[in-house]
Amino acid sequence: MKIKVKSEKIIKAVEKLYGIEIELETLGDAKEAIELILSRMGGKGMIDYKQLKEIEVTSLKEYETSAVDYKMTFLLLFSFEEGVPLEKRVVVIKDFQEFFSKV
Repeated sequence: MKIKVKSEKIIKAVEKLYGIEIELETLGDAKEAIELILSRMGGKGMIDYKQLKEIEVTSLKEYETSAVDYKMTFLLLFSFEEGVPLEKRVVVIKDFQEFFSKV
């Protein structure tokens, strides 16, 4: 399953969790930021993210008004350990998505 997260939400999440302001210029920056967020979320007694094998991050450029003016959005593909039931996968993804909606 995939979710879409705007770069501004990732930046705000890192600032909220770590107190640092970051810039997302590359896909590598986004991957590092997601790893930081995930490690802090797992340590704060939130949903058990140990069932999650990895989150694959890809980038999209969304053009709102012109071919020059765009915003970065990232697709997060969640990969789980073998045998994790669909209901548990949904709970983990929903928790992750709700975190970003609160930022």
